[in-house]
Amino acid sequence: MYSRCSSLEYAQRAFNEVSNKNCQSWNAKLSAYCQRGLFGEVFKVFDEMPEPNVESSNSIVSSLTRCGFPGKAMGFFKRMGKRYGDDFLIDEFTVVGVVNACACLGVLKLLRELHGLAIVVGVRFNLVVCNALIDAYGKCGKPEYSYSILCRMHETDVFSWTSMLVAYIRASRLADACTLFDSMPVRNVVVWTALITGFTQNGGDKALCVFKEMLEEGIVPNASTYVSVLGACADIPLIEKGKQVHGHIFRYTRLIDLHNVLVADVLIDMYCKCGDMISSMTLFERLDGKDRVTWNSIIIGFAQNGHGEMTLCMFDKMIEAGTKPNHVTFLGVLSACSHCGLLSEGFRYLHSMEREYNIVPQLDHYGILIDLLGRKNRLREAAELIKGAPWGTNHIGMWGALLGACRVHGNLELAKRAAETLFELEPDNAARYIMLSNIYAAAGRWDDARRLRRYMDNRGLTKETAYSWIEIKNIKHKFVAKDKSHSLSEEIKELLLKLIDPMKVAGYVLHIESSYFIEDGAFS
Repeated sequence: MYSRCSSLEYAQRAFNEVSNKNCQSWNAKLSAYCQRGLFGEVFKVFDEMPEPNVESSNSIVSSLTRCGFPGKAMGFFKRMGKRYGDDFLIDEFTVVGVVNACACLGVLKLLRELHGLAIVVGVRFNLVVCNALIDAYGKCGKPEYSYSILCRMHETDVFSWTSMLVAYIRASRLADACTLFDSMPVRNVVVWTALITGFTQNGGDKALCVFKEMLEEGIVPNASTYVSVLGACADIPLIEKGKQVHGHIFRYTRLIDLHNVLVADVLIDMYCKCGDMISSMTLFERLDGKDRVTWNSIIIGFAQNGHGEMTLCMFDKMIEAGTKPNHVTFLGVLSACSHCGLLSEGFRYLHSMEREYNIVPQLDHYGILIDLLGRKNRLREAAELIKGAPWGTNHIGMWGALLGACRVHGNLELAKRAAETLFELEPDNAARYIMLSNIYAAAGRWDDARRLRRYMDNRGLTKETAYSWIEIKNIKHKFVAKDKSHSLSEEIKELLLKLIDPMKVAGYVLHIESSYFIEDGAFS
């Protein structure tokens, strides 16, 4: 009783007053420490127990996993198996605890061994055990094993079906997820949200369609639903759809707190990714209890939209507010320095990470500074920075930034060095070969350019077609170079021609790097 009331002192007194302590008494004391996560005391009590039983080890395994120590839970389970050998007993509670640990660690081999052991010793595969196995196999990337268990179950519940759905989504098997979803006996808000989240993670268009179907069926969204839907709007991005979802949240203020920090953070992120910094700042300023994610969202948003000064201003305000930055914060800050050409400030912020905030700079941070040095045509310094990077030189982002800078400034020697490294790191990325080919062409090295193109042809490497797009009245219009398939292509061409003269008056100079962009067949 005292342990359940979180009074360890009185629980210990009660335990001391028991004259004939049995296994139940010891397990009650052990459970008290397990519930509080005091594992030093847990193992001390376990070692003092005259006859620990399966309930004792189950408490420790489940508590370690619940408190975020699945590796220690697995280690303890293995030690018990070695200590007691054939006398080591397991039951359904043991299986659930260890299965959950396997799921957290993603260790398929151990999961299958435990599953086989449970069958051999005759563990009863009840609803809880089967649900745990479905979830674990899904987290280990084997949804077919999860489905095999689901098909053999005599009794299922919403958790069984939801775990199976999530297993398919984790494996990006969305067609199977939809088929399962259509056959589910009960589809609550958790199930709908899981499906929406799956489509958000694999391309957001379908996520919005599923959200619409959910509303039509009268299912009331929760905070997690809105987070997933707004994430889809941000990733596409479609600002008008995002505004509609924002309006829906506003109308349901009785059912969901508009000041929910998680929802507010995603709204800010969505508006930032859609380029609407005014709406982002409006939300940001109205939000009470801003957390680090909130600050990071607005800082990254200003950086991505080219507002370097505002990025650095918001960083200063974050520090003044007493919120500690992390590595994500500095990605935004350094990006702002890169866009604004603030070289000395960029290095100052990089050095302050470890010196002032105890944050070890990652390769992504160095990649941004290499981009900044490249913009300043200080390519030798950029190469030296890569060489001295603390996490090693095998980072695609750093070499990619250097290669891009070499293209801009026509440094053929460093371009070859950067490209050759990238060819080793990502041999199937056609864009790297095309960029070096264009650099050769710009330098008049046509034979080398032809050689690279032939190499690409022999390996069947093709660059993914890039496109631009614009959203008008909830419709996304895509444009590909030389593509005339758009229904309004003639009208668009006519308008562009009308804009040329006003653009020249405004000072714009048309610049075509014709030698850099070599047509397929230019060498044939």
